[in-house]
Amino acid sequence: MEEPRLNLPELTVSELSMALKRTIEDSYGYVRVRGELGKVSYHGNGHVYFDLKDDRASIAGVIWRSTALRIKFKLEAGLEVVITGRLTTYPGRSQYQIVADALEPAGIGALMALLEERKQKLAAEGLFAEARKQLLPFLPGIIGVVTSPSGAVIRDILHRLADRFPRRVVLWPVRVQGEGSAVEIAAAIEGFNALSVGDTAMLPPRPDLIIVARGGGSLEDLWSFNEEIVVRAAAASLIPLISGVGHETDVTLIDFAADRRAPTPTAAAEMAVPVRAELLLDVDSLARRALACWRRNQEARRAELRSAIRAMPKAEELLALPRQRLDHAALGLRRGLLTNARLHHVDFSRIGGRLSVQLLRGNVERRRERYDGLSLRLRAGVAANAAVHRTRIVQQSERVATFGERVRRAVRQLIAARKSRTERGGELLAAFSYRGVLARGFALVRDAKGQPLRTAASIAAGMALEIEFSDGRVGARAETGTAVPRPSSPAGKPRGRSAGGSGQGDLF
Repeated sequence: MEEPRLNLPELTVSELSMALKRTIEDSYGYVRVRGELGKVSYHGNGHVYFDLKDDRASIAGVIWRSTALRIKFKLEAGLEVVITGRLTTYPGRSQYQIVADALEPAGIGALMALLEERKQKLAAEGLFAEARKQLLPFLPGIIGVVTSPSGAVIRDILHRLADRFPRRVVLWPVRVQGEGSAVEIAAAIEGFNALSVGDTAMLPPRPDLIIVARGGGSLEDLWSFNEEIVVRAAAASLIPLISGVGHETDVTLIDFAADRRAPTPTAAAEMAVPVRAELLLDVDSLARRALACWRRNQEARRAELRSAIRAMPKAEELLALPRQRLDHAALGLRRGLLTNARLHHVDFSRIGGRLSVQLLRGNVERRRERYDGLSLRLRAGVAANAAVHRTRIVQQSERVATFGERVRRAVRQLIAARKSRTERGGELLAAFSYRGVLARGFALVRDAKGQPLRTAASIAAGMALEIEFSDGRVGARAETGTAVPRPSSPAGKPRGRSAGGSGQGDLF
């Protein structure tokens, strides 16, 4: 059996870990590694932790925040990349890792494969279906633009809108590439949709149309518009959305989810509004055509009226027969009126002959007698009714007086009973109160916490005491902790009193 080598230097764990760290860093320095990303974790402080692997090995890696900000696409598991960095160790977990200084996809084919895979996934969910797409408004009142505020894109859009049809533009500034740009673009689309039509002047108005625009660039530069969060926000937008990202040859996933795809940002502005001059020409042409149609219609109506007038008979011919009938009726009207007046005069004379002064006077006398009888009956009924009610009032008054006297007697009895009960309770309370015992010459001993002490054994030497008499309290302190036996008291003397019978006596 080989003996232990006692002459080897003794190292601490930290010294050994640092020696391994220096050896690895000095031996390898910078390396360039190609592999597939495994688990990718974005830390809250901006660092990215990942695993780089192939079919036979795996190595841990980290990308510091300053380097992660330069990466223009989001790292996902399964993406093949080429990493340039330094090999080092992490003593806290006894593992070696690579600190990436640069990271790029392993050729454009890797990004295209990832893009195609994501496209198929979102298409399978129906986000690119034509049935989901909305019609663009013919002339939007407010246009919302999601783009960079410092680029040439917003100037091109404003210039093109001013040339075609000036509209109010609300800009939502975002970053269009780099880390966090996809989140800002999706938040801008959702923010425009969250605005309400009745917002106050403190908030921007809700647009009628949204334009998401960016200038041309490489696939990595445009990768933010291929992120799933942006595509889903564009598909869920309730406001019609135009995608104007890149040049005509650039295609991103937001183009498939948008309601309309424009080859360039300028073309997106052209799709948003019509040409004002062309609309004015169209309106003028339609006005002239409407006026010409109205004039032709008036001429046709005028010709129809002239034809109808020629076919109609003259007024003299139409009114000749009615005028003749009117003349004959006018001649017979006078005779008819005279005959009717004579007939009514005869009827009135016959009826007037049957009327006389005596007949009217007798009718009046009969009515007066009838009214007098009714008046007498009414006065008699009123007097009888008043007498009945007066009797009832007297009876009810006596009844109320009787009830009042009974109530007064009951109240006096109740008060006397309650008073007697209260006096008995007070006497009982005074009998059971310990203050009555104190008044007979006893005292109550309490400890420093105010708890009563019932035995001498519970008192220790030097213990602070409080003694309550019938007329107040005094403080005391125990001299010993041993119970002193009570002296024998003469028969007939109260216990607890001194031989002389004066004062409280010694408690201890």
